[in-house]
Amino acid sequence: MKFIKSIILCGLCLMTLSLTSCNEWLNVNTDPENPSSESATYQTRLAHIEFYTNSAVQFAAWRSSMSMGDWTRYYNGSTYWHMSYWNAQQGACTTSYQWWFVGAACNIEDMYNKAVAAEAWHYAGVAKVIRAYGFMLMTDLYGEMPYTDAVGENATPVYDNGKTIYLGCLKELDEGLEYLAKGQNASLPSLAEGDYWMGGDVAKWIKWANLLKARYCLKLSKKSAGNYLDGKYDATTILEALAKGPQSISDNAVIYHTDDNSTTHDNLGWDEPVDYSPLYSVCGMNAGYMVTEALYNNLTNFAGNGIEDPRADRIIPWAWSGKSSNSPAAIKWNGNWRRSLGVDMTSNNAPNLSGGPLRAGFNTAKGGWYIDSTSPDRLGDTVYVECTSESKGYAAKQDLLYRRNGTDASKESGSFYSRVSSPTYLGTYAEACFIKAEVLFNQGNTSGAFTAYKDGVKASMDEMNISLNSWVAGDASLADCPSFVPMTSSEISAYVNNGIGTASNLTLGKILTQKRIALQFSVEIWNDMRRYDFDTNIFLGWKIPAYHDRNATALKAVPEGKQFRRWRQCSHEFNYNATNLQAIGNEVPGANMSLAQWNQADDAWTINVWWDSTQE
Repeated sequence: MKFIKSIILCGLCLMTLSLTSCNEWLNVNTDPENPSSESATYQTRLAHIEFYTNSAVQFAAWRSSMSMGDWTRYYNGSTYWHMSYWNAQQGACTTSYQWWFVGAACNIEDMYNKAVAAEAWHYAGVAKVIRAYGFMLMTDLYGEMPYTDAVGENATPVYDNGKTIYLGCLKELDEGLEYLAKGQNASLPSLAEGDYWMGGDVAKWIKWANLLKARYCLKLSKKSAGNYLDGKYDATTILEALAKGPQSISDNAVIYHTDDNSTTHDNLGWDEPVDYSPLYSVCGMNAGYMVTEALYNNLTNFAGNGIEDPRADRIIPWAWSGKSSNSPAAIKWNGNWRRSLGVDMTSNNAPNLSGGPLRAGFNTAKGGWYIDSTSPDRLGDTVYVECTSESKGYAAKQDLLYRRNGTDASKESGSFYSRVSSPTYLGTYAEACFIKAEVLFNQGNTSGAFTAYKDGVKASMDEMNISLNSWVAGDASLADCPSFVPMTSSEISAYVNNGIGTASNLTLGKILTQKRIALQFSVEIWNDMRRYDFDTNIFLGWKIPAYHDRNATALKAVPEGKQFRRWRQCSHEFNYNATNLQAIGNEVPGANMSLAQWNQADDAWTINVWWDSTQE
């Protein structure tokens, strides 16, 4: 994959120098007329690596979340509608791979080597942490991958098995922590010069790396107890890492994106500004993504407690509407704003079984919101509000509200996590709390688990309020829409004290379901579901989508009785590295080696990755 380096460096000369908000960080070459690997410094490579790594992770998070039951899309809405009912799609498998390898991984080794040579230990540490973060994503998604032989001189690198990648990432994470703990000569470029994720805050990097360590060790929960370096489940190490990780939301590793159509855009073909949220790029600016009934119910009536979560108004989209006498009683109204209901994906009455849901249109002559269908069963689909939103800087619109036909009468709010300036949560105190709660609960320490669980729920709300306050401060008119109104301390207190249960009735299901609410659009949702084998007693309100069992193509990809366990490799590996991909199949339990390419089997999606198994 050595050729990848020349591809990315040739593209970099197209970057401009006008992005002041990101400190001109995509111009990584000291001589833009003659870009080369040698002329790019370690500090100027870092933000470029961070940008493409985060994009790879966020694109994977959105695509995997679409298949984990909280979001769907309108009927026949391309790849991601299919993914939402477990009709696995090859087209979903390429982007994260490309953005990691072509945009980030190919630059990390050179950055690391130059940093070590200069004794710039903070940059060396960050390089190790990011390499572990990116390759762990690859094994989460694909199972096996070139790792030790990747991005080197070999254009067709050999594959490593999942255990090698997994343990290698844990080792690199520990190495990164050792480097970050070192002092760095003040005469060298400070980490702040290249780091836009944490602003050069070394202490925050150390806390985040420890959270990643806890996260990665937790995924070994199917293994026998022992030392994590041997691939065993190590509860002691998890708790020790958490004690060194985030202790409050001020320790969060978070990217606060901006609504800015800067002249610095990515150079991998999308040509979009580097400032805004990746989830806006793939979800928020696009049509028809809708909340499911499972997520809706978990937000409005968690565990049947009958108390609505204050996050519900901020996550579930709203539309501007005129209330009529036949409006369903279940719809929540706030003035002329009405909140979406959730799409039923699991019952025998699920709308997508009869060809829905359909996307609503808006036409004043037709009375406002309407469904373009002659089927009586579909006319009620106006109750679903999509999470499309807008932007002022990027799209030059008047605010963040999407207007379905350009008029104020057709306004939609979007959702908290998928707006142009929505934050990217790389790792949070809330996640740390939920990991701690799970470990303690499984050890029988219910009291300690409940304290961590409760702290995690509150932390999720507190961290959301940072962006909610920012949006309203930037545009006071947004406060008229309930989706943007910050949560009050009384709302938060009432919910955490009355809406999530007590220590006496705490369950693993409550912990993991609250965790998925707090980690919206995260690969960790899929990771947790795999670790606990998609247990409907643990993931509250979740079931395999009903339409899956009625769709022949979906049943080929994920046969009845199996689950969505991995992505197939992207087409580039099939086309250019097929021999090595086929060879690694000999080390993969469940691989059908009678085929010319085991990874292209219809049901390859159901093969467990290494950490999601009892394989030693």
